[in-house]
Amino acid sequence: MTIQPRLMSYQDVDCLSARLDHTVVRDLPRDPAIRRILIMKWGGMGDIVISTVIMEDIRQAFPQAELHLNTMPAWQSLFADDPRFQRVWCVNLQQKPGRWRAYKQWLAEVVSMQYDLIIDLQTNDKSRGLLAMLRLMGKAPTWLLGNHPRFPYTIRQPQRLPQAHSFQIMQQTLLAAGIPLHTHGPKLHIAPSSVTAAEQLLSQHGLQSKSFVVFLCGSHASGLTKRWGAANYGALVEYYLQQGQRVVLLGGRDEAEECLAIARPYPQQVVNLCGQTSLLEVPVICAHASAIVANDTGTAHLAAATHTPMTVICGPTNPLRVKPPGQQVQAVQLDLPCKNCYAKQCSHHSCMQQLTPQRILPYLAEARHA
Repeated sequence: MTIQPRLMSYQDVDCLSARLDHTVVRDLPRDPAIRRILIMKWGGMGDIVISTVIMEDIRQAFPQAELHLNTMPAWQSLFADDPRFQRVWCVNLQQKPGRWRAYKQWLAEVVSMQYDLIIDLQTNDKSRGLLAMLRLMGKAPTWLLGNHPRFPYTIRQPQRLPQAHSFQIMQQTLLAAGIPLHTHGPKLHIAPSSVTAAEQLLSQHGLQSKSFVVFLCGSHASGLTKRWGAANYGALVEYYLQQGQRVVLLGGRDEAEECLAIARPYPQQVVNLCGQTSLLEVPVICAHASAIVANDTGTAHLAAATHTPMTVICGPTNPLRVKPPGQQVQAVQLDLPCKNCYAKQCSHHSCMQQLTPQRILPYLAEARHA
């Protein structure tokens, strides 16, 4: 008899368990000379959405300062109507031809704005390298804050949290600079036009609030091993239809084929909105849903900005590091020896293949009717 691997469930209490050091290295909010601040954040969608919690705490700590955000072009629309920022600017640092030209453009932009404080929420080799060049040029502000206590940052944290959730790593960064922690969930500013567009889509398909569940069933094309699979999600369609719930599929271009395979057998009961929404329409639709089931994908973090209960299915990625923060969010994962491998390709894909729909049913949020 084959012993089935244990299915583990993760909540915030599991994923946000690192003990933060509240030692203030430098109390920056009390410094009247800090009038213009740059926040750097370039990562994937999930990282960007998590960082909006940190951005909110920075805004509250410096209510009179001019706040600028440097992000990647793909995420500029997330901040198009964000009143926290006087300026959101982008330089495509990911391009390979013309990379050094982009670096030069970035440096010139930062020098011209004469920032008093730069907060590097990215803190990777590229961001550290650019800030190091800024220091070597003699053009860096006095205060450079990053997620690690190393050069080129001028505020050194009392401890590192290399194995912690990215949310807590960024929180530790703020505490070292005397910035209080008040915010605990993503803070998105959604334009009325996005709310209207999302609600019109729901009305067009006869979807009343709390009468449907949302599946975020895809992933970026470079992370196919994170997908639970169309057949498994199809079985969940049957489960929710028995509860009188319809199913809405959301995603982008990379997920179109997956969504089509799920929706095809259920032309009336499944509403395939893949590719039909903007990024900020996703949380509006999810806010009207009764429950959400998702892979470890960027749109799950957008959905976590709502109060709708969500189950996130993890396989090759570590739920202790990737679960969207939120009391309404739980992550599940099979306890396999190869879990958390982060592999882009896999010959057996056991973490997803062995996780049957029957096993996950007890971990799904109850569909709540209006």
